[in-house]
Amino acid sequence: MKSQEALIYREIQKNAENAIKTIDTLSGKVYDDDFALQISRQSLKYSEIHNEASRQLLEAKAEPYQSTALSDALLKTGIHYNTMLNTSTGHIAEMMIRGNNNGILELEKVLKHNENVGAKPVALAQQLIDFEERNIECLKGYL
Repeated sequence: MKSQEALIYREIQKNAENAIKTIDTLSGKVYDDDFALQISRQSLKYSEIHNEASRQLLEAKAEPYQSTALSDALLKTGIHYNTMLNTSTGHIAEMMIRGNNNGILELEKVLKHNENVGAKPVALAQQLIDFEERNIECLKGYL
């Protein structure tokens, strides 16, 4: 596996892991059952994509993405801060839309800077981008 491919897989892992952690942190603040079910489904799909990226890195004996305690703390602190005064479904959906947009942007940047890679990492990254775009459309219904 090329180092560029490993870089793409690690970005996929990072993106999916951050989404899962965000959903886990927000799930206790969601009071709309339909919305809670929707984000739980999203979390499952993120897990599948994360696991596939991890599997590819393990097979190639490449270093996986490792989040730091600081980045995890900053993520959770930011979520708690942004939901301190407003836990409405619309506000949480808006936060998740922004997170999905950031994830898409980061993946697009990594793909743009690593154009000469194999089809498999690009396909998985594109699958995640497509999934996040569908999430945005779905989440707009909760605004």
